[in-house]
Amino acid sequence: MLRQLRHDVWATERLVAHCRQLSTAQLELTVPGTYGTIRRTLAHIVTSDEGYLTRLLGALLHDPPFRLDHEVTLDEAASHLAHVKDGVERLFGGGELDADRLLLDTPLRRPGDPRFEMNAWAPLTQFVHHGSDHRAQIGTILGANGLTTPDLQVWPYAMELGASREAKETR
Repeated sequence: MLRQLRHDVWATERLVAHCRQLSTAQLELTVPGTYGTIRRTLAHIVTSDEGYLTRLLGALLHDPPFRLDHEVTLDEAASHLAHVKDGVERLFGGGELDADRLLLDTPLRRPGDPRFEMNAWAPLTQFVHHGSDHRAQIGTILGANGLTTPDLQVWPYAMELGASREAKETR
């Protein structure tokens, strides 16, 4: 799970870096069936990741928490992605994570909101699924508008880490 979350953060970092090459108008592109604009979708990925980690850790990653209560810039999203990266390492830094541990509440719950209990595996799995889904939506927006899309698959990540490589023949 740690490797999956690390890949997720890597892919979002790569996508943010790719989107830095876009114009302001291009960051506001969207297509039907996606979450929203490229910029807003990137901010949504990062705020959600912070939320999942806050629930899993039982503490805020930083105060105040990252909210989508204004027009978030790429720089803001990137700076909060650093908190996400750190949160992933903290989550797994204490040894083995019990995926069946019951999470009773989240520090992000607002007064009056219902309280949800869940096993830790649920927000862990959602972290990976959610980011992948929304990054694919951004890829759809880019492609539909004739713009290049970065390769965010596991393969280039594994190659970058040296975990996948072309084998040399030893005959």
